[in-house]
Amino acid sequence: MNDSQAPAVPVAAERLRISEIFLSLQGEADSVGWPTVFVRLSGCPLRCRYCDTSYAFQGGDWLEIDAVLEAVAAQGVWRVCVTGGEPLAQKACRPLLTRLCDAGYRVSLETSGSLDVNGVDPRVVKVVDIKTPGSGEAARNRYCNLEHLSPQDQIKFVLCNRADYEWACEQLRRHEMHEICDVLFSPAAGELAPRELAEWILADRLPVRFQIQLHKSLWGDEAGR
Repeated sequence: MNDSQAPAVPVAAERLRISEIFLSLQGEADSVGWPTVFVRLSGCPLRCRYCDTSYAFQGGDWLEIDAVLEAVAAQGVWRVCVTGGEPLAQKACRPLLTRLCDAGYRVSLETSGSLDVNGVDPRVVKVVDIKTPGSGEAARNRYCNLEHLSPQDQIKFVLCNRADYEWACEQLRRHEMHEICDVLFSPAAGELAPRELAEWILADRLPVRFQIQLHKSLWGDEAGR
């Protein structure tokens, strides 16, 4: 048997370690309030002090991309959010995002901003979290990611106190983030009063969007949703 007659070697299907797949209302960003399927990937290289999904750091089930798409389709809605953990820490995240887009879903990606977002399917709405000093992970911010954002994307700051707020204002000005896409300022739950942050934004006439986490108002900390 020559090479042309040799049987093809099957290509291993791409798999991801999945913490959970569930239906909820989107609690943040520009699609807040929409019924959305959340695909939470396991694993994260960061350890933010206020993290509310630490259960996703470890464990989870290995699923092939086809199985993930089947689970998403079973929920019967057309918006999908791929989150974590840190989803981009898994190599198969990018192919999953593309497959979801190809299937006709409106897809968003929630990422810590510590890993390269270049090469993410341009149809995906990227929500990039800039880590503040209060998170304990500000040194991990990858500011070159800003070059790969478009007007459909969003930049998010989770603020723990006034020092975080002033630091975020400086990053906003230095990098002209509001010229790239929408910038969201959100109070860390239990650490900064939402009204206090709202008043700071108004006093400084900041070109940012205030947000609180709708899902926590509805369900508290249940499953981090």
